[in-house]
Amino acid sequence: MTRSRTFTVAFLCALIALPAIFAAGLWLGGHPNKLPGPLRDAFVEEDRSLRAEIERSIDKNYFKRVDTDELNDESLKGIVKSLDDRFSTYITPKEAKEFQESITGKFDGVGMTIEEDKRGLRVQQVFDGTPAKRAGITKGDLIVAVNGRSIAGVDSQVATARIKGKPGTSVKLTVVSPPSKGRRTLDVERAEIEVPVAEGRIVERGGEKWGVVKLLSFSAGAHGLLRQQIDRLLKQGAKGIVLDLRGNGGGLLREGVLVSSLFVEDGRIVSTKGRTKPERVFEAEGKAIPEDIPVVVLVDRGSASASEIVTGALRDSGRATVVGTRTFGKGVFQEVEELSNGAVLELTVGEYFLPKGANISKTGIKPAVKARDKPKTKPDEALPTAIDELRKKAR
Repeated sequence: MTRSRTFTVAFLCALIALPAIFAAGLWLGGHPNKLPGPLRDAFVEEDRSLRAEIERSIDKNYFKRVDTDELNDESLKGIVKSLDDRFSTYITPKEAKEFQESITGKFDGVGMTIEEDKRGLRVQQVFDGTPAKRAGITKGDLIVAVNGRSIAGVDSQVATARIKGKPGTSVKLTVVSPPSKGRRTLDVERAEIEVPVAEGRIVERGGEKWGVVKLLSFSAGAHGLLRQQIDRLLKQGAKGIVLDLRGNGGGLLREGVLVSSLFVEDGRIVSTKGRTKPERVFEAEGKAIPEDIPVVVLVDRGSASASEIVTGALRDSGRATVVGTRTFGKGVFQEVEELSNGAVLELTVGEYFLPKGANISKTGIKPAVKARDKPKTKPDEALPTAIDELRKKAR
């Protein structure tokens, strides 16, 4: 894992994180916020009494001893789960502490990026020279348990926090490799890992130079690092740029706007709106690279949230051709609030819309040109297709 969600670190899953500016109420069923004041207060009091009654009965009569703190945590998780929204979650105080530790400089991991899967965590990329690489973990593998505990249905932030830890310590990962679906348990030693947020290289094809820049996350400052790579490749004679967002699960909305602005000189990038959030429009800002430099965006199923904002903005503005496979389809954004008990509430509060008005929840962005990389083969089968499209645009 890297120091750089896929959030604000390359290892974490997809999320657009905005500052917490609201106070959330947690309710055990119903919608008391829609009731008049006195009735609402009576509803809440009755709700608390009923909850206490249930807890007392469980403590007194249930055939096994139950940890009341765990019972309370599961109750609160159930409230958020009842929203039927995979991106909203209640993170317990203990889990929140693990997550906070996982994103400090003192705690690192095993060297891979992932995407969310209902059975666990799907490996998107494994970096050379890392513990994950040495352990034989490869792209496409599915991590289903950490230290013997299943992570199916566990919030991806929490699951990744369990994998990360102090360098030199070990973690047991239960891995399923398609297509055999056989399970194996690997002992992986954690290490401090440095992986650049943005990487650039020159690819020669048809006697010409083409630039390929890969962005791993939309963490703070990512747009500046990406611009450095693009400028370097253009100085080396690159005639066009492939922006590789495969496996990039997103990150900060602000960075999504700034990365888009590297290619789009002016106009709308994205807009957001929620039930209690007024519409907010984000326009291009800053100085973009020259418009006569052709651009292709390369995406896959692991491209989500901020990656989809960039892809949609460049497509809708006519600035780039989209190549690859359909993107994840995360057209909503969350706000994160620390609660009084030390827990964290991550709540979906609105949707975002691409420049032409589309919301890509569930549908994702469908590339104009299909190209798929086979996870278990060494060659990158999708990149040559992206380069060919770049060459067509340069003619």
